[in-house]
Amino acid sequence: MMKKTCEKGGIEMIVYDRLWATMKERGVSQYRLMRTYQFSAGQLSRLRKNQNISTYTINTLCKILHCRVEDILEYVEEEEPEDNT
Repeated sequence: MMKKTCEKGGIEMIVYDRLWATMKERGVSQYRLMRTYQFSAGQLSRLRKNQNISTYTINTLCKILHCRVEDILEYVEEEEPEDNT
């Protein structure tokens, strides 16, 4: 996975950790997303790996889970590991 470095030296990243907690609270499983809402295994894989997804997918998840965007994802800036060589 390619991560972009920002001006401050950290790494920019959108993470979907909140999605899994929101799904659990709402009683929606990954299986249900696939069977009832026609989510592909590839979409779920990208979410699990914190990879890029479309705004259409984010919108669809918000509709299904009756939640806001911040209940699904968050922006975090990770520190780059120090180079000890």
